[in-house]
Amino acid sequence: MSKVYSSAAEALDGLLRDDMLIAAGGFGLCGIPELLLSAIRDSGVKGLTFASNNAGVDDFGIGILLQTRQVKKMISSYVGENAEFMRQYLSGELELEFNPQGTLAERMRAGGAGIPGFYTKTGVGTVIAEGKEHKDFPTGADGQPETYIMERGIFADLSIVKAWKADTTGNAIFRKTARNFNPPAAMCGRICVMEVEEIVEPGTLDPDCIHLPGIYVHRLIQGQHEKRIEQRTVRKREEA
Repeated sequence: MSKVYSSAAEALDGLLRDDMLIAAGGFGLCGIPELLLSAIRDSGVKGLTFASNNAGVDDFGIGILLQTRQVKKMISSYVGENAEFMRQYLSGELELEFNPQGTLAERMRAGGAGIPGFYTKTGVGTVIAEGKEHKDFPTGADGQPETYIMERGIFADLSIVKAWKADTTGNAIFRKTARNFNPPAAMCGRICVMEVEEIVEPGTLDPDCIHLPGIYVHRLIQGQHEKRIEQRTVRKREEA
């Protein structure tokens, strides 16, 4: 059965429902599954929880779903650059579960590996640790105990990610920093839908260059993408 679909709406057909947990790849505006996010918005599903590093900006990325009030909770590391995100959170309209970036990535990876929980020192002694199980483990040469907190793996109902190039079986390559959260996000979903810039035939891609094996990808689409620059910084031109 072919994994290739003609559009984002077709690829998501039968997968969406209210109150589901969606893991989304991307970091800022880099490597975000913009076509799939637009299709989710157009579907009208609501009460969504997103596990994603951030929520894009006000009119791009997950930000478009915040505008339509389709998101009830974010599991994220960063809330800047999105005024609507901050407004909804501060007004109590949006639930937010803060995660250190490394912890969020590991929670996704753990879910993909079937690991329900793990211990980490990150966040110990901060608000991140409130309400979480604490456990002391002897570490180092002296065997002195140190405190760790337990974090849970993320098992998403759906993963949406973006790659640069993939073959028709879903083996994917991400381009440079656009890889970011995409591989672990893809791994932790029961169903993964991926959008790519180019689809090629099996055997075209070098196996040593594959970042995400096709076993994790269930459906994929090819499309045109808008490549925004989140923060443009340039050097002043020197006088001749």
